[in-house]
Amino acid sequence: MNHPAIRKGSVAVITGAAAGIGLAIARRLCEEGMKIVLFDKHQAALDAAVSNLYRVDPQRQLLAVTGDVTSAQSLKQLYDQARSFGDVTLVVNNAAIAKGAGPWSDLGQWRQTMEVNFWSVLAIQELFTEYLLSKDTPAAIVNLGSKEGITTPPGNSAYNVSKAALKVLTEQLAHELFKRSGHRVSAHLLIPGYTYTPMNFPEMAEGSAKPEAPWTADQVAQRMVESMARGEFYLFCEDNEVTRELDQRRLQWSADDMIKNRPALSRWHPAYADQFKAYIADLK
Repeated sequence: MNHPAIRKGSVAVITGAAAGIGLAIARRLCEEGMKIVLFDKHQAALDAAVSNLYRVDPQRQLLAVTGDVTSAQSLKQLYDQARSFGDVTLVVNNAAIAKGAGPWSDLGQWRQTMEVNFWSVLAIQELFTEYLLSKDTPAAIVNLGSKEGITTPPGNSAYNVSKAALKVLTEQLAHELFKRSGHRVSAHLLIPGYTYTPMNFPEMAEGSAKPEAPWTADQVAQRMVESMARGEFYLFCEDNEVTRELDQRRLQWSADDMIKNRPALSRWHPAYADQFKAYIADLK
């Protein structure tokens, strides 16, 4: 049995829905008979996504809304059109960018990353949350997190900070929703592993062969539905290269940096290389 927010005839709103994980979630929710609002700023890709979904089943109920998640006007249009489309029970904040920026450089890229990956999610929550609470029926918000927002590996500070902020925001949202509604309206953090998407593989083309290591976006969408059905908050995904057990060991190591007063990001610190290697040795 699915999470009660995923039900036939109700509306799911998905940002960044023209490709990758967003489109995969749309495909999966179509299978459950939901009406899907696909929101994206790339008109051609959005048109192609809708055409592909209709090609599988012409009876699917889809609404494409073109807009930018960083635009208040676009988000208000999304909110109004989604409500007019039917009973919104699920909001999936999937839109994100991953362009790098370091801890003391490229302030413009920092601002863009935070606008897309964090502030837009908060803006959408401001629009939809009271509406979802007001209906007295089950509903859910799913925010797309990242393992990089938890273990924060060096190399892309802006992305890591945006996803770390989103993790905390979603945890706070889940707690406040529980206080207001019990389990009726819930929040969830989807945490993909290495996934074959245009964001991770910018040169990928339709029909190109997937490398062995990443999961498909469809596997992530399936895990989302399965984990929500179990009532989980952290919708955790592994991949074909890293097991769940290894992921959990890495998460524990990161948490222990503070507890054991190790250097920041000690997993990547040369003085701790052998210790970390030994820590995960039994999982190889």
